[in-house]
Amino acid sequence: MAIKQEIIQELLGEATSGEELFGKSGLINQLTKQLIEGMLESEMSHHLGYEKHSADGVNTGNSRNGTTRKRVKTGKAELEIAVPRDRKSDFEPQLINKRQTRLAGLDDQILSLYGRGMTVRDIEAFLEELYGTQVSRDLISTITDGILEEVKQWRNRPLDKVYPIVYIDGFIAKTRLDGHVSNRTVYVVYGINKEGYKDVLALVLGEKEGAKYWLSVLTEIKNRGVEDIFLICADGLKGLPESIETAFPKAVFQTCIVHMVRNSLKYVPYKEKKAVASDLKKIYQADTLALAEIAMDDFELIWGEKYPAIIRSWRNNWTNIIPFFEFPKEIRRVIYTTNIIESLNRTFRKAVKTRGHFPTEDALMKVLYLSIKNVSRKWTMPIRNWSAAMNQFAIVFGERFMEE
Repeated sequence: MAIKQEIIQELLGEATSGEELFGKSGLINQLTKQLIEGMLESEMSHHLGYEKHSADGVNTGNSRNGTTRKRVKTGKAELEIAVPRDRKSDFEPQLINKRQTRLAGLDDQILSLYGRGMTVRDIEAFLEELYGTQVSRDLISTITDGILEEVKQWRNRPLDKVYPIVYIDGFIAKTRLDGHVSNRTVYVVYGINKEGYKDVLALVLGEKEGAKYWLSVLTEIKNRGVEDIFLICADGLKGLPESIETAFPKAVFQTCIVHMVRNSLKYVPYKEKKAVASDLKKIYQADTLALAEIAMDDFELIWGEKYPAIIRSWRNNWTNIIPFFEFPKEIRRVIYTTNIIESLNRTFRKAVKTRGHFPTEDALMKVLYLSIKNVSRKWTMPIRNWSAAMNQFAIVFGERFMEE
């Protein structure tokens, strides 16, 4: 709702500093206090059925009975407000109920900060320093623990029937297991749906990775409604190809090009990364498989002696690198240019880095879920180049793509 300029000028009065506007006793907090109290008075009028001082309230059996002072945290300040009472004491305000000491906006802000990697101690200090609001660590923990049921529901939510592309990637987080802190791999299953929108389908902790483990992961995805996947991209996960053949026999397993390039560049010093990356691009962006094989041979001639580990990696994975050459370039371009893996993993690593280790799986999943909520607000558009790819998927996969 737009506020008229003359009203703003009248409210500002002679305020000349940020402190007069945003300080603890500044204009913004005064307005917030008055707005809250005004809304509570409106709630009381609705509850009683008549306005304050109205003759309609005579002999109704209930009436206003003064106010109660209450301190409420808003996320930007701690305010003392006057909460109206009625003589029957059955008024239950909806804006701030009788046991509530904070507005919902504070909870949202704490959850957002927690999901961005800030610890409970960091959030406590941040709110105190920026807003002058003292929020105890116990309260912060209570707020973040309050979403565990939401996390559980999210991890078991129904999924789409068809995903043209699914990526599986992992990162390391220190988690306590059987009384000992150890590095655990968190596997992230990313999906691109038929409309080209990104989604995190699953977060799972690595155990004894192998065909049995991956079959259980894929079976869980099937049980949540996924009936078909066209392409599954991952990086050298033991037992995964065999599990895909069982769970999604029509799916094509493709070694993830993003992973291949990322892993290859680990061997290369900074000054040569650009040149090596450029020559690798000639392989996976070749027009045909035959041209890709020529580009691979050329790469080995140029860099083989200097970086034999890169050559070994590409040669050993060649069988699972080349399937995507069977598809039109529009589909291939989506596979090797999407940055969903890199960008989201950076968010995850930042969120877990500051915490040292997680005492439980729930504690870890809580942070990762909040990270996803934060970053997914930006996922408002289909991924790049999807329109052209979608047309090709419809042609190549026919009824499988069109099936609802």
